[in-house]
Amino acid sequence: MKTITKRAYAILIFVFAFFFGLGFMFYTFLAEGEQWVTHRCNTHIFSKNGLTVAGTIYDRNGAVLATTEDDIRIYNEDESIRKATLHVIGDSSGYIATGVHSVYRANLLGYNIVNGIYPILSGDSDSDVRLTLDATVSKAAYEAMNGKKGTVTVYNYKTGEVICMVSAPTYDPANKPSDISSNPQKYEGVYLNRAISGVFTPGSTFKTVTAIAAIENIPDIYERTFTCTGKYKTGDGEGDGEVICNGTHGKLSFERALNVSCNSVFAELAIELGPQKMTQAVRNAGFTEGVPIGRITTVRSSFDVSESTNLDLGWAGIGQYTTLVNPTQMLLLMGAIANGGTAVNPYIIEESSSLSQVKTTESTAIKLSPETADKIGEMLRSNVKNYYGDKKFPNLEMCGKTGSAEVIGDKSHAWFVGFSQREDFPYAIVVCLQNGGIGYNDAIPVANKTLQTLFSLQGEM
Repeated sequence: MKTITKRAYAILIFVFAFFFGLGFMFYTFLAEGEQWVTHRCNTHIFSKNGLTVAGTIYDRNGAVLATTEDDIRIYNEDESIRKATLHVIGDSSGYIATGVHSVYRANLLGYNIVNGIYPILSGDSDSDVRLTLDATVSKAAYEAMNGKKGTVTVYNYKTGEVICMVSAPTYDPANKPSDISSNPQKYEGVYLNRAISGVFTPGSTFKTVTAIAAIENIPDIYERTFTCTGKYKTGDGEGDGEVICNGTHGKLSFERALNVSCNSVFAELAIELGPQKMTQAVRNAGFTEGVPIGRITTVRSSFDVSESTNLDLGWAGIGQYTTLVNPTQMLLLMGAIANGGTAVNPYIIEESSSLSQVKTTESTAIKLSPETADKIGEMLRSNVKNYYGDKKFPNLEMCGKTGSAEVIGDKSHAWFVGFSQREDFPYAIVVCLQNGGIGYNDAIPVANKTLQTLFSLQGEM
């Protein structure tokens, strides 16, 4: 009897283990089936050269950016467009982890839990994807960068559509260079989309954040008069703690200080505000949270003045010290200012039969009141109108801020961030040229060329 009981228990344990294992297998199949099917070892869709079978990727106007013909992945016929859109589309081998080829691979394959990828292998799948990108605008941005590293990104701050997201260095996916691995200087970070995964010293573009903090925390900020002697003494640190200015500006107002990008004034303001209020301003600007772009999320910016001296805090307030900013986060802040304090999250997938319709969502990371947005927007408009000159951006009614971020041992990063105030042209832009020179001289022309191309195309529609 005891033997029968033991055998019964053994059978019950076996049955339990069998059904548990079966259940676990089905669970993992449901949870990870997409990853299994789209793995590189699947020779139905991969060869040694990468992805061979997938749906067509179009730009917003129907231009083919990537498609499959005779089990070969081919790209747009224009070499500059291929290079300009590489980091958004992604390479067929999956080295660019944030590209559509990687992030939305299952959608491009028409994968579903019932039929797997059989439909696309049989030719019955509708797995095409249309992006929000404009190939012509992307090409203009890429060519305007003139071989410099960095990123140019444009988005509609009303709808969230990303019109352009160029990252460099890049390469031609139709003729991949053989020296990518052996030439690290030329192709440094070539698989990295700098708009999504890069952080850079922001330089004077960060004065926008310090200005917002001053607007919200210093009641008499517009009545004050500041004096710039070419440097601001903080009273601590080496050399008595001097923040060196980019000029000797004399007496000036808060608005004029932003116009001429006075280091002395903004270092003074950052120190007066203190670490806590400056850190809170950075949080309110959304820099401590990644920006969601569909299934992709940008890296976070970095701002830490918890153990800073006054000298450190002064430099941090003008976008130096250890401050690092992601370009897309800066772009989103510009969009929030342009949109009366409301930031709309960006997206790149416009349409896909195998993907749920993209819904524009408001960012919860940025906390900017309509009153503050209007005030800082007026100051950014003053920068262009009274200092850079509207002739730098014909017909665009631009607001913006340049930056020339100092980098030890190398050339400065050249920045321009801004947006158009035109109701019929609701676009914000960020230009960050890594070790690319001076914001006014180098970044503004790139921004203007990109936006003028978009403006002319919009006029033809």
